[in-house]
Amino acid sequence: MDDSALNYLQNTFGYPEFRLQQREIIDTLINAGDAVVLMPTGGGKSLCYQIPSLVRHGTGIIVSPLIALMHDQVIALRQLGIKAAYLNSTLDAATARQTEADLIGGKLDMLYVAPERLNTRSFLHLLQQTQISLFAIDEAHCVSQWGHDFRPDYIQLSILHEQFPDIPRIALTATADKATRKEIRLRLQLEHAREFISSFDRPNICYRIAESQGNARTSLLRFIQNEHENDSGIVYCLSRKKVESTAQWLTEKGFKALPYHAGLPAPVREQNQQRFLNEDAVIIVATIAFGMGIDKPDVRYVAHLNLPKSMEAYYQETGRAGRDGRPADAWMAYGLQDVITLKQMMATSTAAEQFKRAEHQKLETMLGFTEITSCRRQSLLHYFGEALDAPCGNCDNCLTPVETWDATVAAQKALSCVHRTDQRFGVNYLVDVLTGKETDRIRQFGHDALNVYGLGKEYEASQWRTIFRQLISRNLLAVDIEGHGSLRLTEICRSVLRGEETLLLRKESKRSKTSRKGRKSFNTDNASNNALWEALRECRKKLADENNVPPFVIFHDATLSEMMERRPENRQQLLNISGVGETKLEKYADAFLEVISKHKDNETLDTTDTVNETLLLFRSGQDIDTIANRRNIKTTTVYSHLASCIEQGELNLEEVIDLNQQDISIIHETMLSIDDGSRKLKPVYDALDGMFDYHILRCVQAATLPA
Repeated sequence: MDDSALNYLQNTFGYPEFRLQQREIIDTLINAGDAVVLMPTGGGKSLCYQIPSLVRHGTGIIVSPLIALMHDQVIALRQLGIKAAYLNSTLDAATARQTEADLIGGKLDMLYVAPERLNTRSFLHLLQQTQISLFAIDEAHCVSQWGHDFRPDYIQLSILHEQFPDIPRIALTATADKATRKEIRLRLQLEHAREFISSFDRPNICYRIAESQGNARTSLLRFIQNEHENDSGIVYCLSRKKVESTAQWLTEKGFKALPYHAGLPAPVREQNQQRFLNEDAVIIVATIAFGMGIDKPDVRYVAHLNLPKSMEAYYQETGRAGRDGRPADAWMAYGLQDVITLKQMMATSTAAEQFKRAEHQKLETMLGFTEITSCRRQSLLHYFGEALDAPCGNCDNCLTPVETWDATVAAQKALSCVHRTDQRFGVNYLVDVLTGKETDRIRQFGHDALNVYGLGKEYEASQWRTIFRQLISRNLLAVDIEGHGSLRLTEICRSVLRGEETLLLRKESKRSKTSRKGRKSFNTDNASNNALWEALRECRKKLADENNVPPFVIFHDATLSEMMERRPENRQQLLNISGVGETKLEKYADAFLEVISKHKDNETLDTTDTVNETLLLFRSGQDIDTIANRRNIKTTTVYSHLASCIEQGELNLEEVIDLNQQDISIIHETMLSIDDGSRKLKPVYDALDGMFDYHILRCVQAATLPA
């Protein structure tokens, strides 16, 4: 690995070490090799071409399909002191000419461009006059005609290899199954490129899917109010009409919710996206089919009010949550109508039969994913060819295991009802027949005389709709091709009808109310931390406004969270925090250090009295448990107070902890051997194999490693 690559990582981008396969990928490009990279959203794909662009001579040309993403990445790079620019339709003629002149003059480290522009004769001529360090093709899955985000101009990008055979190329995506990966290599002439496949797993995302009985919006509201009231989020809907009505409804409920879809005027879309990027706790409500190209790292949840068409779409859309690595939610409510609507849309599509078959298969897989009773993460990763050995413990099926029930008889009744009514009716009518509802329509067709009429009175109408939904999802019933919503029997339902197969279905519950038990998004679990967190965010917002950039361009939430935990007191300590490079240190160190210092002074004043009270009780001869019970605080808090007293010289270690000198020496030596300035105790606890409790370590630290 070129030393300059690591220097750029640490000093420019502010990260201590490479993640996943970044090191190998960067080394491949620096040495003029080609690469195909699959890396999850938030895994650091951008660094894989940004650092080689800086190390190699010339300008890195980055092909990106989304104007908004170009803009966000360029302003973020400029904040780091990197000479970056973009060429797209948003620039006026004078700015575009100057950018082209800078490109030819070798004044740019990186240039972002859309595939449509790159394929023009004039731009290719421009590149012939330029020293190019590499070509990066982002969102490379757009090359696949069978993918969910196809862009025709991507197919023409093979011209890069033909006209610039000696320039290294890298194709990157977060979403591609085996067939799509093969197509990327073939169409972009990257057959001999090294392939790097990182794990698709996003362990910080909690996957949760709830049934919808027509109350999806109410469930969404409860979810946001209970778990994400002050967070940024994205809500996806199937239609533009639903986008606008949902945004208006959330606004009426007191949230900052903004619509975003292709039918809105461009200035409105731009304004709404900028508010989403620049303000806190803004909710964007968008159409599933419309990609926003956002690069916002602190989206805490992605919610779907309708079913995505494929696992690829679901993975990409949910992947916009938690890009900063902190806990996030992928929440979805879907119902029977979603299934019917999507199947009707596919049945009436004018696309080629081969494409329709592929789309139908993807939808069937997506439906199967929603109904599984096992770990969702294992299923999702398996779809992309990756195995997870054990259940994840961070999806709804793991957090609240699903009960199943023997639905064989109920399914036989439902299937028989479809058969007896000549496969001509939709779900609502079939439910009316099964529950024995008296309607003119049923009497008109004479279905009140059928042996299935009233045969299902043991279940309510909502329960029957859930049963029908699962039968459709399992492909035991099909939606008619004419698009009228009637149901037809499939071949594979015969074994259930004949009683040759036991059918276990999900027992629906009120799991939509289940929260992420025991999960904290970050360390703001007390008033003091919360006050510092808000102060740091306020400082960031002020600096962002002054620099006319989104707050996350100043620092990510993860960086602020680390500041809050480590409380740096000087520039060197601040530089050790992930996400703080030399350029940002020079620009922002004074502002953030001042916030932390002021908070520490205020915190000291607030905590002095409570620590003194604990000290007085301890000196009076009361033990730890007695003090905790008397003051109604945890024993760990008592030890924390006493550790503070040890650190200030008001108590000796042996007064608090009964520990021999040999053990103290072992703990001390371990602390010194792994000290990185953070004073974190978990690495010490792990290194000592849990031999000593945290309160012992904390007190020894106070005695031997003074602040």
